[in-house]
Amino acid sequence: MPPDEAVVLEAAPAHMELRASRRQLVLEAAGIAVSALGFGFVYGLAARDAGFSPVEVLAMSVIVFAGAAQFAAVGYVAGGLAWPGILLLTALLNARHLLYSAALAPLLRDRPFAERAVMAHLLTDEAFALAMAHFRRIGRADAWGYWVAAIGATFIPWNIATMAGVLVGGSIPEPNRFGIDVIFPAAMVGLAIGLISGRREIVAAIVGAGVGVAVALVAGPAIGIIAGGLVGPAVGLAIPAARAAERAPLGTGRSAERYAMPGSHFDDEERTDESRREDPPT
Repeated sequence: MPPDEAVVLEAAPAHMELRASRRQLVLEAAGIAVSALGFGFVYGLAARDAGFSPVEVLAMSVIVFAGAAQFAAVGYVAGGLAWPGILLLTALLNARHLLYSAALAPLLRDRPFAERAVMAHLLTDEAFALAMAHFRRIGRADAWGYWVAAIGATFIPWNIATMAGVLVGGSIPEPNRFGIDVIFPAAMVGLAIGLISGRREIVAAIVGAGVGVAVALVAGPAIGIIAGGLVGPAVGLAIPAARAAERAPLGTGRSAERYAMPGSHFDDEERTDESRREDPPT
């Protein structure tokens, strides 16, 4: 067999694996895109009701592109919160992206700086989850897959739906007649429930809501939002790790498994077995 033909045959299985994973990624991205269309439409309605112009709504979706933080910012603006408070609370809400980017950085370090900067701007929860699942299936990074997850699944449908929400919402004279006025609070509740993964989040949500309402009754909604947003998470973090009932605590192999490439580390049980073999009891 000629050497060139042997190389092609050896490369074929990996290529087929890549193609299969990309097909699966496209199907998964399509499902996420449908969700992005729904939430983007709701965001457009909420932003319009908060007094944003169509240009401002579209600019926020393109420049900020932060999903849940955009929902929160619209609610803060509607509640009369000052811009320093809006910046602080939305920054805290988006702090999780520091972990996402840290997990992706080693996998994409070979890409040009400008490309990685655009990747960082388009990074969302959904893009991270889809891209990492694709990377793990093929055992390496794939820039094409990241762009499908970031642009095809979220950026394009989100911005299209945002404009649709603004324009269609303008033609609805009384949204509350159709129950549209409850879509935004319902969407925020759904987002909050999706973030709950243990007792710390539950405690933070209950304490934050209680403190926010209590302070709002005394000092006004704007101060109540800030107080609840700061006190709730602080109390949640104070819950001991032993009682947090976390399925993948930070610093453990199970937590790292969510973001690491296959074979890049041992899980807790494997590490324990390895240490026992290296250091047998005396």
